[in-house]
Amino acid sequence: MAFNEIEARRIKKVVDAYVQKRRPPPHIRPQIDIGFRIDRQSVEVFEIRPAWKRPDETMEHAVAKATFVRTRGLWKVFWMRADLKWHSYPPAATVGSVEKFLDLVEADPHACFWG
Repeated sequence: MAFNEIEARRIKKVVDAYVQKRRPPPHIRPQIDIGFRIDRQSVEVFEIRPAWKRPDETMEHAVAKATFVRTRGLWKVFWMRADLKWHSYPPAATVGSVEKFLDLVEADPHACFWG
């Protein structure tokens, strides 16, 4: 089940604040930027870059994903491995809030998210 309107607004506000803080300066953004999307019960953070062979097109590179499990009241944390599939993040497979998810992504103690 997707987030209700109030939940979605709150989550969007929190994640947008994180992304705005993390974004590079405006003059660098054509080369690299950061974005996010909310899809049903998941939040995904990604980098936006020009495509390598077609610089006029952009591509997204996944950074981190969290999916809310309503029955448990927890967020499952995922990272994108080299096989381009989402994998559970073993050091902290679940967190209690979207804020804790973003704190984990920012700290990145195992260099899984930002490299």
